[in-house]
Amino acid sequence: MAKLFGTDGVRGLANAQLSPFLALKLGTTAAHLIIERKENARVVIGIDSRISGDILESALSAGMCSQGVTAMLAGMIPTPGVAYLTRANFAAAGAMVSASHNPMPDNGIKFFGPDGYKLADELEGLIEKQIDDFDSFPRPQGADVGRILKRRELAWEYADHVKRSISQPLAGLKVVIDCSNGAASELAPRVFDELGAKTTLMNCSPDGLNINVDCGSLHPSGMAQRVREVGADIGLAFDGDADRVILADERGEIVDGDHIMAIYGLFHARNGGLPENTVCGTVMSNVGLEIAIAKANLKLVRTPVGDRYVAEEMRRTGAVVGGEKSGHIILSRHTTTGDGMVTALQMMAIMLATGSRLSELAAQMEEYPQLLVNVRVERKDGWDANPAIAQAIRCAETRLAGRGRVVVRPSGTESLIRVMAEGPDQAELDELVGDIADAVRKAMG
Repeated sequence: MAKLFGTDGVRGLANAQLSPFLALKLGTTAAHLIIERKENARVVIGIDSRISGDILESALSAGMCSQGVTAMLAGMIPTPGVAYLTRANFAAAGAMVSASHNPMPDNGIKFFGPDGYKLADELEGLIEKQIDDFDSFPRPQGADVGRILKRRELAWEYADHVKRSISQPLAGLKVVIDCSNGAASELAPRVFDELGAKTTLMNCSPDGLNINVDCGSLHPSGMAQRVREVGADIGLAFDGDADRVILADERGEIVDGDHIMAIYGLFHARNGGLPENTVCGTVMSNVGLEIAIAKANLKLVRTPVGDRYVAEEMRRTGAVVGGEKSGHIILSRHTTTGDGMVTALQMMAIMLATGSRLSELAAQMEEYPQLLVNVRVERKDGWDANPAIAQAIRCAETRLAGRGRVVVRPSGTESLIRVMAEGPDQAELDELVGDIADAVRKAMG
């Protein structure tokens, strides 16, 4: 059987690879395993703004209820909202129906444990192992079946949690907010308005079809331009499920996840609030982050790509900040997973505490040239055993030895091989990455 779970749950083309039938099977199997661990179980379920969310939510909930689990539907809510509400409401698990930053036709399902963290690989593996037996599981009868409860007020419970993550008002700050026509479209404007910011809104009108379309964290240039036009202090671009945020400073310059980690880590280290003097990044974090924090005697611990691996390393080391260049930042004092709104608020709190503009804070890290090419392939298996690809990688590593690095890896959610290199010379990177990408296309395309 093909592996269902990628680095961030189960994803696929909605109503095709990710069909309502598969959602039913996932819900039934996950609930069956949950019941083995907890009686009278409840599960919090959220969706983003995709048109396919309704059918998948319905099928997932039906599967849960067939095993005696009560499904609490939070409606449209950011992914970190489901993580928070699962823990805060002592639920047995949480489930989010979202494909995050993927295009609208895709959708996904990801699960959280009762602690608000994503399920361990072992439990996901157990779901995969048992999913084809879903129809043989014992089913409760009569009054013992689960119920579906519409709990739309849970979204505002999460919004209150986000507001509590910052101790000072945002009065005087001008903020541009791009919600990517996604899950934060209703909550984010209200949260920032209630905290006193003067907001300019973009892409906060989801219609089921326009999520992530030329907007949000994958396309932040429009947000950055609006910052310049209105003279804002900061711009925020969330992705479809608002677990990521990309910022723009007052000049309209992009501030990505690596810069965010540098700003947070350096500020809290100076104030004695960075345990183990550690920041957790991934193999894709820019080497400039490593250099910037090393000047303050801080260390960067790298993990495989995927926020679950960052979260696991943070729990192991006791680190309080970690994340990815994409803007998926985990601040463990406030969250168990990436939270775009909480991250943005913490950056604004640092601006207010230091009296600094975001451009000044971001200048603490110098970004080395980095080139990332996504090569679409027919299959991902076996790329790392191909001699031609291996030779191209060795050649690039030899050229960049002592001056940069090369990372080649398969995407965890799409049929892509990602080829990345960093170094001091952009033309050299263009050549080396191009050679590796050509080798991948010929071998795997």
